[in-house]
Amino acid sequence: MIRRVTVPGLFPPPTYSHASVVEAGTRLAFLAGAVPLDAGGKLVGEGDPVRQAEQVIANLTEQLRAVGSGPEHVLSTDVYVVSAEVAALSAVWEVVEASGLSAGPHSSTLLGVSCLGYPGQLVEITATAAVPEEHRP
Repeated sequence: MIRRVTVPGLFPPPTYSHASVVEAGTRLAFLAGAVPLDAGGKLVGEGDPVRQAEQVIANLTEQLRAVGSGPEHVLSTDVYVVSAEVAALSAVWEVVEASGLSAGPHSSTLLGVSCLGYPGQLVEITATAAVPEEHRP
């Protein structure tokens, strides 16, 4: 159902693919940005991008489950981190790698940004995923 592509003429990506291809007729889920808020709307991990990334992954996993998908079916993500420091972006990426999202590996973009939507928010992840036929709600 999903074909991951690493382009031979491009720099070999360490833990992601250059592209993900799905056949026409596959159901896709386009997920809103997962944020580091708990079920009550309280910010988790204030000042800690790694802890926030962990909460974001947990929330993203719930979003995927709700549409009948899972981390292994993620095709593409955009990972936003409030920081201009490569070390902070790398620390968040390590959480993404450990989560199973990069098991494909999926296509991804990691970005350092100046701010996100909630006060104190340091991390957000948007995703596109395939929804397997057998798991459609």
